[in-house]
This record gives sequence, structure tokens and C-alpha cells, in this order.
Amino acid sequence: MTVTESSPRVHPRLSPPMIRSALSTSMVLAVLALAALPVRDGLFRAISGFFAGSALGSSAGFVAENGPYVLVATVAVLVVRLWVTDRRAFLTLGVAGVGVVTAYLSSELIKLVITEPRPCRALGITGVLDCPEVGDWSWPSNHSVIAASFATACVLAVPRIIWFVAPIAVVLGFSRVAAGVHYVHDVLSGLSLGVLTVTVVVAVALPWPARWSPVSRLLVVDERLD
Repeated sequence: MTVTESSPRVHPRLSPPMIRSALSTSMVLAVLALAALPVRDGLFRAISGFFAGSALGSSAGFVAENGPYVLVATVAVLVVRLWVTDRRAFLTLGVAGVGVVTAYLSSELIKLVITEPRPCRALGITGVLDCPEVGDWSWPSNHSVIAASFATACVLAVPRIIWFVAPIAVVLGFSRVAAGVHYVHDVLSGLSLGVLTVTVVVAVALPWPARWSPVSRLLVVDERLD
């Protein structure tokens, strides 16, 4: 089929079940963060102390610092693959990228407003990683926000990849506690914020790019494949 100006316009949207699932996940994470808040010091001492004194400490530190690259690489692979095989999913991933940036900027703004000291500094505990400088605040965990944002972007575009990216995001988030630079509630809050922000941005913004003619043409299904 030759694409012309009269070709049907395609307006992709997230399915309601997918939206509900993502929002429910964000809510559960937020509730867990609230539950962890009253016992934050004890949880931090137990987890960071265990890893600081074990052979797993160096591994926790490595994951805490380099884990995001795995998700970045995953997104890069999906960008190339979806451009060739699934333009609608490619568009979803592109819009989700706006959500990732929004989540990160929101996290930075929240940090500047809340200014929660890092646990390693507040409790005077030396962990696997060096304690960040004063002014590099703790809540929420930026690494967790980024991990959850990238993972959510991948899942919204290609749902079946959840088995791969979700565990990576969780492990990356909690490696920040194990490495001694974040409380548990920092991580849970960051994961919640990442999932929520990307989902809302995609749910609201996804139909709009397809209204632009060049994008719409990319999304028109070739009737010869039907």
C-alpha cells in the first residue's frame, strides 16, 4: 500500500490493564517505602553492615555504580530492534524516554526540597562506597529512579521483557543500600517515582506524536501483511 495523505491516522495508546498494573506497582512500592521509614536506621545498619563485612561487598559496590549501564544498553538494543520490527513499540519507547528525563528531573527537584542527609553521614557509618559529599542528598535514590524509569520504559514498549529488566532495576536499587549510600525507603521511593512518572507521561502523551503526519506515516500498517 502506498501511504498518502488520506491514509488512516494511527493513535497508539497504553492498554488500561497495563496502566493499572504499573500504577499498582508504584503504589505498592510507595506503601513499602512508608513502612520502612520508621525503621530506616536499623534496616540500613543491618544491610550495609552485612555487605561491608563480607566478600559480597565489592560486588555490591560494582553493581551500585555500574548497574545503570545494563539498562541503558538494553534500551539501545530495543531502539534498534523496534525501529526495524515494530514502529508502534518504537514510538512508545521514544515517548517513555521523555518520561525518564521527567522522572530524573523530578527526583533532583525533590532532593533539593527535602535535603535528607545520606545515612552514611547521618549515622557515621563507613560502607562499601565512599559517602557522597554534603549537598548530595539521599531521598529519593536517583539511581533507583533511573533504574525504574528505564525498566518501565522497556516494559511499556515490550511487556514480555519485564522478566529481564524488573529484577535488574530492583537489584540495582538495593545495591545502593548494600553499598552504604542510601536508606531502604530512599530506594523504594525512587523505584515508585520512576514507575509512576514514566507510566503517566506515556499514558498522557503517547497519542500526540502520531498526530504529526511524518510519524503517522511510519505507523501505518502495510495492508499486504494482513
